[in-house]
Amino acid sequence: FAELHAAVAGLPVSSSRILPGLVLRRDFATYCPAGGELRAVLVTEPLRPALSAPGVEFVVDSEGQYQASLQWITRRTEALMKHLQSSNIKLLLSNVKQEEVVIYYAKLYGISVVECLSSEEMALICEITGVSPYAPFGDNMHGEISETTVATFCQPLLLGSKRCAHIGFTSVCTFQPHCLILCGPVDSVNEQHAAALQEAFIMLQQLFKTVEQ
Repeated sequence: FAELHAAVAGLPVSSSRILPGLVLRRDFATYCPAGGELRAVLVTEPLRPALSAPGVEFVVDSEGQYQASLQWITRRTEALMKHLQSSNIKLLLSNVKQEEVVIYYAKLYGISVVECLSSEEMALICEITGVSPYAPFGDNMHGEISETTVATFCQPLLLGSKRCAHIGFTSVCTFQPHCLILCGPVDSVNEQHAAALQEAFIMLQQLFKTVEQ
């Protein structure tokens, strides 16, 4: 329920509404309006490649070697983002913060990015779409990207003073995600309404289970 509702203080209760899709309480790191099919990938690791594996020391002997290493990272990052573009990827959802070079090339190649998603948000998106996170640095970085989903829409949303990402997903299950926007004069009122609604949904869920049995 926490991922399926958002609270907005300072507005009348009558402004509450239900929106299709998910409202991710993160602003776009970069937003590139796009038409047509909006293919999306999920990632759980930085897309800027590391110079060495975790726990392995990388020794640089000179300034020239250091600059060459940075250039290699930049070229590899650009190649990855270009590969995403050529695979018709227009939306990148990440549970980690991406480096500025990733955001730069994402914007350059027309890919919107939402980063720092919670593990709960990522798990919900995986459940809705049926896809797993994309691992770009395997044996074949330029191979076909099979773990993609289609977003029916992707747009910024302003809730009070907070900018969010409003995204609709093609669901592989009977559950069609919607988000409840709870409005109230103060946070405490919204918290009370959210708790009451959650209890009501739990009761309905238990009732339906009883009927099915």
